[in-house]
Amino acid sequence: MTPPDGLPAQLQVFERGWLSANNVLFKGSDQTAVIDTGYLTHAPQTVALIEGALDGRPLDLLLNTHLHSDHCGGNAALQQRYPALCCLIPPGEAEAVRTWDEEALSYRATGQLCDRFRVDGLLQPGHEVRLGDLRWEIHAAKGHDPHSIILFEPDSRTLVSADALWENGFGVVFPELLGEPSFDEVAGTLDLIDALAPLHVIPGHGSVFHDAPAALRKARSRLEGFQRDPAKHARHALKVLLKFKLLELQTIRLADWSAWLARTPYFATIQARFFEGASVDALAGEILQELVGVGAAAIDGTHIHNR
Repeated sequence: MTPPDGLPAQLQVFERGWLSANNVLFKGSDQTAVIDTGYLTHAPQTVALIEGALDGRPLDLLLNTHLHSDHCGGNAALQQRYPALCCLIPPGEAEAVRTWDEEALSYRATGQLCDRFRVDGLLQPGHEVRLGDLRWEIHAAKGHDPHSIILFEPDSRTLVSADALWENGFGVVFPELLGEPSFDEVAGTLDLIDALAPLHVIPGHGSVFHDAPAALRKARSRLEGFQRDPAKHARHALKVLLKFKLLELQTIRLADWSAWLARTPYFATIQARFFEGASVDALAGEILQELVGVGAAAIDGTHIHNR
């Protein structure tokens, strides 16, 4: 788990699979911290990874870049393991966490899981937070999620980009699916990252990379395509949500799959806004066949299997 060349020595990156976001662990002289905690079904592995790396030290601070289920699904398990753990989240959803409003937090709408956790404070854009004895700037990163933040360490020029920038794109722009124009906010966040000029980028998913200009070119090209054809983005979002569930469950009966589609509101919302002429079942069936066609899923007659 040695950090790639150029990253601050005080941090470790746990690159996770696509069901869980990457975790970034900091070991400072008098404080330990982690950014993002993965998905609920991977929570035992998250706890084990962090516990092993800390080698007997407690975990003091937990930060979430945003509250999508793949970034905060391990929060509750870590709070149980480390009762004094302080949890900081971006502004905007603290009340929803305190009352555990799964509608406002998107878990019910996406059909995803997250155990209830405690929030202790906020990560305010324009402020700083010390992690691994280093000063990290907090920046708002709207687009993929309206409350998301990114973190930048100016001395090493290391960026924790969450889902605002990956090596080959960025996360689904969820507000767009609900009729809240947000592609311009994605563009603004990409411009912000460009201005920060990071040398090292720790994305929410995928490997650490060191060529931010190339990633920004790919992201802007992808964004332009979605802006020209919002239905293309909506179809991509459906595929992401369907594949995510397959990654979670691994195997599901066809009848249970149809029932899950029916009780997951995002699918009906996307269908009504972008694909009025097709039913949710028909759309999901088409996308499932696409996943089968590229070897990402299989159907054996009564069950669907992740591949």
